[in-house]
Amino acid sequence: MKFHVLTLFPEIPRAFFESSIMAKAVQKGIIAYDLVNIRDFALDKHKTCDDSPYGGGAGMVMMTTPLASALNSVKPKRKRVIYVTPSGKKFTQNMAYELSRESDLVLICGRYEGIDQRIIDSYVDDEISIGDYVLSSGEVAATVIIDAVYRLIDGVIASESLEEESFSDGLLEYPQYTRPEEFLEQKVPDILLSGHHKNIRAWRLKQRLAKTLRMRPDLIAKARDNGKLTKEAEKMIEEITRIGEH
Repeated sequence: MKFHVLTLFPEIPRAFFESSIMAKAVQKGIIAYDLVNIRDFALDKHKTCDDSPYGGGAGMVMMTTPLASALNSVKPKRKRVIYVTPSGKKFTQNMAYELSRESDLVLICGRYEGIDQRIIDSYVDDEISIGDYVLSSGEVAATVIIDAVYRLIDGVIASESLEEESFSDGLLEYPQYTRPEEFLEQKVPDILLSGHHKNIRAWRLKQRLAKTLRMRPDLIAKARDNGKLTKEAEKMIEEITRIGEH
């Protein structure tokens, strides 16, 4: 997969692409990226890419001409263009899976009060929000989407690690422990030291259910509606709920 990031500040996403697991994926040729500096397509010597909005109002808006030229410079025939914006559709794990099947993703990093609506109407396939809050940097939001997507591509992360993550089957992840066995007078649960894989699996499932009920009960309802809760899970939910009532 190749990510094309259109930005006024390419140094922000560059640091991400050159670090950690992403850097290894790039070195292996699994991931490719292109940082397109929108300022390179500005028409004046000051590299101006923003102007005041028609109709008045606070802030500035990214101009059409530099951004359109930057978009036109991205050559793949099959490309999906994403504009990252607080007013977009909320980003989810299912959306990350969907995007991971694309060969080329183009991400427009907004700034100021956003971009001209005519760019959205003419070029953008998806408007995506990473949450119900506002950031000054579209680059940060775009990096969140890229991080959620690229790790789902074959060869980046072991498939076993992905299977038990939060949201992989509608539940949050179970608690993790490592050495030392005792820390701040708290011991690792005995069951994790037992070597009994069947009991460990059941314990982890119950922990996932308990945490999801506590933190995100809406996910339990959704998993139930989608038929993802087994009879074993439903029985554990009854036990957890009964204990919580006492």
